[in-house]
Amino acid sequence: MPGEKAGAAGEALLRRMQRLLARAASLKGRDRKQLLALLDDVETTRRECAEIEGVMRQATVRATAIGAYLRNSQVQRGNRHN
Repeated sequence: MPGEKAGAAGEALLRRMQRLLARAASLKGRDRKQLLALLDDVETTRRECAEIEGVMRQATVRATAIGAYLRNSQVQRGNRHN
């Protein structure tokens, strides 16, 4: 299921962000190369989070549409359930 994959990917991104925060806390001001690599990792993680957010939004829209379709089909058959 796409929702389950998005949830698992979200968990992985959360762990990754925690590792990045731990690395950032251990850096000193003169570690320019490490800081640049860390900034790149954070930006990549942000993009991945945005992609997952889009997938989750799309899944929500689909679930809403399916629910509306089911309610409509029940009304047409005379089986109105709330």
